[in-house]
Amino acid sequence: MRTHKSLVIATASRSRRQLLENAGVTFEALATNVDESAIKATALAEGLSVEATALALAGAKARAAQQMYPNSLIIGADQMLALGSERFDKPTSMSATRSQLQTFRGKRHTLHSAVVLLGSEGTIWSHVEPAHIVMRDFSDAFLDSYLAEVGEDVMRSVGGYFMEGIGVQLFDRVDGDFFTVLGLPLTPLLSALREAGALDR
Repeated sequence: MRTHKSLVIATASRSRRQLLENAGVTFEALATNVDESAIKATALAEGLSVEATALALAGAKARAAQQMYPNSLIIGADQMLALGSERFDKPTSMSATRSQLQTFRGKRHTLHSAVVLLGSEGTIWSHVEPAHIVMRDFSDAFLDSYLAEVGEDVMRSVGGYFMEGIGVQLFDRVDGDFFTVLGLPLTPLLSALREAGALDR
């Protein structure tokens, strides 16, 4: 049997881990401790685009994981959400989640999902992919029932929703890859992993 390079994904996201598991990829997961707020603030001060900021976050997480696994291939991934020129972070309370979803209501926002593949020699591959999402004009009553059902776990999502669950009822249309919405451009990543020797060709 062929021996593949060991693989680590630097993420605390259950969705990203589940996507890789469902695709039959063998890996270890490591939740890294990087100062995301500082990275975002620096990126904003330097005028970096939302896409470049997402890549910077993914790269920082990959480099942090590489310190623990210097001989492995490392996947770093992150996601940025933008509504026009405004950028959003994960909500920090249920009231903030409600306010954020009201802001998105009836409008189109964009999720930028970035992934970086890091080896001992540096960055092997990087990619950022957008998904454009139109949220429907739902009622306040629906919003309240939605938040009551999903609970505080939804604050783990930058958008305040998980589209693989009841959160899909918030939307009218998605223009983009479903895996990208979940936070990991999976098919491009699998191709890069095959090129890097982590998966069979």
